[in-house]
Amino acid sequence: METGFLLPVLDDPDTIPFWEGAARGELLVQHCGSCGVARIPPRPMCPHCRSTQVAWEPVSGRGTVWSYVIPHPPLLPAYSEFAPYNVIVVALEENPGLRLVGNLVESADADLNSIDPHSIVIGEPVRVVFHQIDDVTFPRWVRAG
Repeated sequence: METGFLLPVLDDPDTIPFWEGAARGELLVQHCGSCGVARIPPRPMCPHCRSTQVAWEPVSGRGTVWSYVIPHPPLLPAYSEFAPYNVIVVALEENPGLRLVGNLVESADADLNSIDPHSIVIGEPVRVVFHQIDDVTFPRWVRAG
């Protein structure tokens, strides 16, 4: 059972729409409401045009493994029972410059260590799934083959 994980703050005004979308099973990316440039992570001002206008748009949830790591002990106590597990960086299909961090798992509700981390291949296609821990719904990734 997953307990003691570090969970994000859900009332941060810059990220509320992201977490609300995830709770609905929708992957949302923040865009500038003025120039339209997408950005991850969300922030209150566009780094390109300095606008504070914000829009949130859904993305397909498809991407490729851009990079990954295999954490080794010492780990935070809540994660140590799952070692070895993976942490992947996913380049989104719509814009490979947009990258999200998560875990590659067998299914939405599988344990963090459900995939042999040594089987991961850079560039392999993945798709988003969602998993709830306490009151937070996290995007996770499964192989898209």
